[in-house]
Amino acid sequence: MAETVIKVKNLVKQYKELTALDNFDLEIKEGEVFGLLGPNGSGKTTTINCLLSLITYDNGEIQIFGKNMSGNRYDIKAKIGVVMQNVAVFQELTVYENINFFCGLYIKDKKLRKQYVEDAIKFTGLEDFKKFYPKKLSGGLLRRLNIACGIAHKPKLIILDEPTVAVDPQSRNKILEGIQELNRQGATVIYTSHYMEEVEQICTRIAIMDKGKCIALGTSEELKRKIKNTENVIIDIKKIYDEHIKGLKKLSHCYDIQYSGDKLTIKFSGGKHNLINVMNYIAENNISYDRIYSELPTLNDVFLEITGKELRDREG
Repeated sequence: MAETVIKVKNLVKQYKELTALDNFDLEIKEGEVFGLLGPNGSGKTTTINCLLSLITYDNGEIQIFGKNMSGNRYDIKAKIGVVMQNVAVFQELTVYENINFFCGLYIKDKKLRKQYVEDAIKFTGLEDFKKFYPKKLSGGLLRRLNIACGIAHKPKLIILDEPTVAVDPQSRNKILEGIQELNRQGATVIYTSHYMEEVEQICTRIAIMDKGKCIALGTSEELKRKIKNTENVIIDIKKIYDEHIKGLKKLSHCYDIQYSGDKLTIKFSGGKHNLINVMNYIAENNISYDRIYSELPTLNDVFLEITGKELRDREG
């Protein structure tokens, strides 16, 4: 059995009349890439700030590596790497100097620190940019520098808050591959993102928060089994009559139909032959269409059905 790295019990945090965390519980095991999701105002940022003892909380308990976490537990903090959404590096320092500075907060031995800094530079693919100042770096390279600064001291627990915001696809792939490699090397990872496909790709387990509570927890597949929608059959079609929409809605396991922009989406809950049933109906009624295909629900579908809110760009 993997050891528990983080255990949060009955955590409460209030801001005047607003309850940001409402008896929130969380347990993360060693070796997990744990996705923490939620709409703005759900309590994600407050949770991370409480974990790091950046803010005080009103009630509850936080244990990290089996020890009670507090603001002066520097022995625990030394094992944690943090990469926040906003890039936090020194503009007057080069790439190498930035990484060396942040690594030096934890690693005092100069020879060991030099090796760790070189490892972080190689890991994030910044070998050709060591003497560059941050203002000369692209957005993707800045993100990679931010990550290098956060993981250079080889932490056992890494918290990444929206690390791929506003980067190009190549940098995003590099960052995601890097996170998975850190995990393979033994780091436990907490990952927050509004990009559901990223979370689905790299996270071993996911918690969805809303209104300060954990409202769903499990693997991506387990979460998908919690929602009503199990399959969407989509038809690219320029025109369809109301009588045919009503007929399709009578198909077994169909619970909703949406038609917008020459696209008909038929939603099913259960059933093994939904696509075949739709195709048979279309053939029997001589309905003309351009394309028909089936899609299984995504993590984004789970998020929207469970929280009832659209994804937004900013953290809350």
